[in-house]
This record gives sequence, structure tokens and C-alpha cells, in this order.
Amino acid sequence: MNSIDFKQMGLRIRNQRELLGLTREQFAEKLGVTSKFCSDIELGIKGMSIATLVKMSGVLKLTTDYILLGREDENRSYKNIINMLNSCKEDKLKYAEDILRTFIMACD
Repeated sequence: MNSIDFKQMGLRIRNQRELLGLTREQFAEKLGVTSKFCSDIELGIKGMSIATLVKMSGVLKLTTDYILLGREDENRSYKNIINMLNSCKEDKLKYAEDILRTFIMACD
């Protein structure tokens, strides 16, 4: 059985929160908890309830396995890109598409 390394779990949470451009206060509001509680989770001081874990998984767009244990699925390398695109405002996605298309063409 795998054990949970709370410090590593907190680091994964913080990295994804920052990748999505959320402040700790915004993140806490989405979860319905205090920013102090989020800080404690990110520092590995506290764990969380299953209900909070499920909410967090949705907000961060990460699997619960990845949050808890760091288990990545095969498509994880694409998820950072997808998460960044998901955080874009609708009117800015065209720019991201153009940049990505230019990048891919340059890779040939």
C-alpha cells in the first residue's frame, strides 16, 4: 500500500494552483475553506476530507490519485497544456491556438 507524503502532496497542489493562476484566497473560496487551511495543506501540515479532495480535484483539474500519491497517467505531459488552455478566457483561445500552430510548424 502506498503512503501519502503530505509535503509532496502539498507541493503538487500548490504547483497546479499557481499554474492555473489562482491565488490561495481564490482557491480557498472555490473550495469553501479558509486560505489558512489551504496554506496548511500546501505546506503538508494538514490533510483534508474526502469531500474537500473531490472539490480540489475538480478545481485543479487533477485526478485524486495524482493529488494524493503523485501517480501520473499516460497523458500527464499534455495535461499542463490543457490546464493552461482551460484557464484562458474564451476570447484569448484563438491567440493560444495561433501560437501553438506556429510552434508546431517550427518543430518540423
